[in-house]
Amino acid sequence: MLTDAGYPGGFEVTLDCPNNRYVNDEKICQAIAAMWAQVGVTTKTNAMPSATYFPKVEKLATSMYMFGWGANGATDGIFMLQPVLASYDGKGDGDQNFGRFSNARLDELTARIKVELDPQRRLDLIRQALAAHNEEINDIPLHRQVIPWAERANVTALHRPDNHMIAYRVQLR
Repeated sequence: MLTDAGYPGGFEVTLDCPNNRYVNDEKICQAIAAMWAQVGVTTKTNAMPSATYFPKVEKLATSMYMFGWGANGATDGIFMLQPVLASYDGKGDGDQNFGRFSNARLDELTARIKVELDPQRRLDLIRQALAAHNEEINDIPLHRQVIPWAERANVTALHRPDNHMIAYRVQLR
């Protein structure tokens, strides 16, 4: 595939990563580098504390970076489409799109999603926007990180995959 893309000898890239923000963030980046090396992408990891990492990424001083986005457990597609996948416009769209990639079809659909009130039409637009995103590979989703919880020995709480805590599912013993 690299040969078909014009890189018969592979290429080199630096992957910027935080090392104190996400669970195992630096280890994840090291694993990515090892996997990419097997297909010809020589990857140098540049792990740093969040206090250094985020200002660097926000200045767009990176060629590739690890970024987590959970939309605070929200399940509506707009919470990923508008801030992360939409083109940066300086007015709220694409504010977290530090790669500054752009997809006109996704942007058009995102604008429509923001004002569509009919739930079924809105869901259809979200699906179309995600399909437009998937036609281009501008980011590589890796995993959905579960937020760790702690509880006392006399408390049991169901830890849902979407990180929502449902009060009636908490038991006190």
